Amino acid sequence: MGDPGRIRREFDRTPSSPLMELDDPRLSRAGVRVILKRDDLTHPLLPGNKWRKLKYNLARAAELGHETLLTFGGAYSNHVRAVASAGARFGFRTVGVIRGEEHLPLNEVLAFATGSGMRLAYLDRATYRAKDTAPVVEELRREFGRFYLLPEGGSNERAVRGCAELPGEIGVPFDVVCCPVGTGGTLAGIAAGLAEGQRALGFSVLRGGRFLADVVAGLQTAAYGEVSANWTIEYDFHAGGYARRGPELDAFADDFAHRHGMSLDRIYVAKMMWGLFTLAERGAFPRDTTVVAVVTGPMAADPPAPPRPASRP
Repeated sequence: MGDPGRIRREFDRTPSSPLMELDDPRLSRAGVRVILKRDDLTHPLLPGNKWRKLKYNLARAAELGHETLLTFGGAYSNHVRAVASAGARFGFRTVGVIRGEEHLPLNEVLAFATGSGMRLAYLDRATYRAKDTAPVVEELRREFGRFYLLPEGGSNERAVRGCAELPGEIGVPFDVVCCPVGTGGTLAGIAAGLAEGQRALGFSVLRGGRFLADVVAGLQTAAYGEVSANWTIEYDFHAGGYARRGPELDAFADDFAHRHGMSLDRIYVAKMMWGLFTLAERGAFPRDTTVVAVVTGPMAADPPAPPRPASRP
């Protein structure tokens, strides 16, 4: 069983992720300053928003005396991988319920998860769509016993509270915070943590993702009892849908890697950056706007030459 004190101590002593400013003529022409919040560097095993989403959930699971964490995800889910890592680090057993059929050999994500001690179970896609219903959850309890349930992507009210701490770590003046949106928890939390006059902008990575506005609103309501009015979502930069990519996204990401030495994850972060640059070049931001873009997950490769650190004006 996880130790609540140990969990809190490790989270409390984890340093804030660094800020790195982009030097790019396209941004200069638009009069927009973009600073990356490198959450991918937060923790080697729990990078990005996973660390923030798990922070209060792990502590709560330990306080309730749970020995097992159970969660859901696709075969390439970074969330499943992170839960497996967290379980191994903090003394929880873990179960990953995977969408679809088992395929052997396991891919690198699921091989890492099982190597970290995670048990895998598989649900056909119809049953997986009903994963949050009482009959499916009760069947999982009959199979695996008592567990602390972490939703797909880790987004719940405790995850929102963890993500709400991010704006307070930004040590330079800013106007907008951007993040990719898959399950809504990161955007819901960031918006809740902003000061007056600041706003949050999410970029949906899902095709047909307009339902995400209701999801974000629901998460804020669950966490705080109200919905803030300081966030919006862009829906035009999904590149075909979750885990899909097209020639425009690939061209942008390849060019970004050439210019800045960073290979962006194309499921989440590249879509956000593509959207951010496109909006900046269209004049969607007033001149002299400072935007903080949150790198919510690991880079596709280690950057050979990181951008220069952001400085106070």
